[in-house]
Amino acid sequence: MIPWWVLTVLLLGVNFALWGAVGLVRLAESGMRRPPQRAKPVAARDGGALPDGDALPDGDAVRDGELTVADVAVLIPAHNEAVVIGESLRSIMALVPRQNVYVVSDGSTDDTVQIARRAGAQVIETAKNVGKAGALEEAIERLGLIRRFALVMLLDADTRVQPGYFGAALPLFADPKVVVVAGCVRTVLDRKLSPAGNVLVGHRTRIYAVGQRALKFGQTYLRANATPIVPGFASVYRTRVLPHIDMNPPGLVIEDFNMTFEVYQKRLGKVGFTLGAVAVTQDPDNFRDYVRQTKRWAVGLWQTVRRHPPRANLFTGMLALLLLELMTSSVLFVLLPLILLVLAVPDVAGSVLSWPWFDEIYRAVSTHVRLSTVLFGVALPDYLLTCAVALIERRPRLLLLGVFFPFLRILDAAIAVYAIPVAWLSRSSGRWKSPARRVTGTPTLATPAPVIPALATPAQATPAQATPASAGPALANPAPPAAVARPVPGKVRAVG
Repeated sequence: MIPWWVLTVLLLGVNFALWGAVGLVRLAESGMRRPPQRAKPVAARDGGALPDGDALPDGDAVRDGELTVADVAVLIPAHNEAVVIGESLRSIMALVPRQNVYVVSDGSTDDTVQIARRAGAQVIETAKNVGKAGALEEAIERLGLIRRFALVMLLDADTRVQPGYFGAALPLFADPKVVVVAGCVRTVLDRKLSPAGNVLVGHRTRIYAVGQRALKFGQTYLRANATPIVPGFASVYRTRVLPHIDMNPPGLVIEDFNMTFEVYQKRLGKVGFTLGAVAVTQDPDNFRDYVRQTKRWAVGLWQTVRRHPPRANLFTGMLALLLLELMTSSVLFVLLPLILLVLAVPDVAGSVLSWPWFDEIYRAVSTHVRLSTVLFGVALPDYLLTCAVALIERRPRLLLLGVFFPFLRILDAAIAVYAIPVAWLSRSSGRWKSPARRVTGTPTLATPAPVIPALATPAQATPAQATPASAGPALANPAPPAAVARPVPGKVRAVG
């Protein structure tokens, strides 16, 4: 008989325990650490080499210790995002110089371009729909962002960046080994949702809360750094590493898994993450868009795994453990409804045990699993996880919605199993179709901070671990914008 706690381990995973423990170590270490000193500019060693051994682009200006929002270019790829892009631009333009904000319209047929231009963004358009990765690659090259900026934020058109984002994220770049900072995602809640939409968005809320606190916070500990993805919704890259990243290889449906793998497998540096660098995004609120998006993510993961051969490093080892647990738990959840059906039917119709074929199946299943095992090993831990998230996020509604989350976990598991052969047998164009967007209500962004001469330096920043996920350190007034130079095209493909 399988003990109930074995199912709990399969439910939560070894990764949950491992990286949760690492996260606690990181949290304890940050509490004992002295406030960081103002970082000095980092000189390139060996005539211009990255900390982990890859060559810098020619003429790269190393300003790692004194980065402000004036050093950040914001690049927003958009395909028919007229409903949401105006609010996204409003939120980001409150934080960075307006002339640093760029929109690349990828074959949009609605008013995306007109809205972006009216908002004051610099807009370019692709000749045809080339997909998100292709649009990013083309825009970075045409606008000359690598030469003109130290950092570039890749921002989804439906994402609203919160005022504390840069105050929390930029200090992480004081460590020269950090080449990209992942944003902390929260889902938009200020919109009218159907009952099904509330369940879907609540499920994503729980995934984000658990995944970022129990997994990503530990995975981005700089002493043991290995996270499988830097989500593309709001991430900041050092521009000096972009020429080493193949942003748009053929055959991949999404770009963010691939870009993360490139960072680790090419030893370009490490990934930073803080719960204070918050941005909110619209998650699907209908089953069609939810399934389509989840399928894209799952297929994109396995396509990226297929593209990158394993290497002898920590990232590959942790990725292998993650994939093993993903497959194991997915198969378990896919089989769970059948197991429950076999165990429950005799209690309703005892005569089925007289059927020879059913009796054999029932004996085989009941020898290893009982209904009480599923209750205490799966249903109860899953709901307790929901209770914890409801408390942390202060969302009591999740307590009611949580009874439906196991059904969505079964759906997620079925998609995960389906994605494995699809990823190996198919190639994707990378072209996108945005999910249905909704006009949000009154923005939930915090009130902008008073005008202050400059952004807080790394020495003044509050440690990210002490900052709630719903708010970050107050953002000061951006420094004067850098001069806008004439764009000079440059290659963004991988070198070597």
